Amino acid sequence: MGENRARTFFGTELRRMRDKARLTGKELADALGCTPQWISTMESGRKVSEQSAQDLDTFFRTDGLFHRLWKLANEVEVQTTLPPGFVEYQEREKKADAVRVYSALLVNGLFQTEDYIRSMMASLDGPSIDELVQERLRRQEILTRQDSPHVWFTLDEGVLRRVVGDKTVLREQLRFLLELSERPNTMIQVVPQDVGYYPGLTGSFTLLGFNDGINVAYTESAGMGMLIEQPTRVPEYVVRYDLLRGYALPVGESRALITAVMESL
Repeated sequence: MGENRARTFFGTELRRMRDKARLTGKELADALGCTPQWISTMESGRKVSEQSAQDLDTFFRTDGLFHRLWKLANEVEVQTTLPPGFVEYQEREKKADAVRVYSALLVNGLFQTEDYIRSMMASLDGPSIDELVQERLRRQEILTRQDSPHVWFTLDEGVLRRVVGDKTVLREQLRFLLELSERPNTMIQVVPQDVGYYPGLTGSFTLLGFNDGINVAYTESAGMGMLIEQPTRVPEYVVRYDLLRGYALPVGESRALITAVMESL
């Protein structure tokens, strides 16, 4: 893991409290029921855990100090894991009146199930995984709130067939897409594989629309996010979305294709 200043401060405070109590690392480890190596790991700022933070608060009677530091370190780690530009995009997503999403390779994060998310993040290491998963799931609140935006989700057929995790994970993900497509504010369409080349194959992107007429676009590539707000560039993505939707199946046929793929798994 990279340096996390909040986690480093956690370690500094732990060492200060231990020195103040005149305890060796082994003595503190024995009191907490862990190993001296784990105490050293926390004090160096390499890694911390929520349970250890709570145990330290109980032992040193610090009224939740270590748990608050753990939470801050976790939040910092989540923010640094997200692609640059995504935090700004997410704030705008919450306020959008219309969301147009195109996915070329994977189900967009706004529509992912928990198991699909966890399968994608399986290669990541760190205590922030659970928070990253919950943060992504919280995004879906905009789909069910009272003033939910109108949502158009267009995806390549290859997304439906790409097994992320295992077939059970994919089957449940496709079932979730079918459930979403039944909502009056959500339209899901699939571009079939037999269309050959079409504008969507250049990459995934999202368009946000607002009642004041302002649109923004967001795209990711190789882990880098880009929020596009320039009035001269956003229309390019609007045109591209309209063009690629022309290759998509109607909503009813898209639902039938998703169902067929799901039942074949």
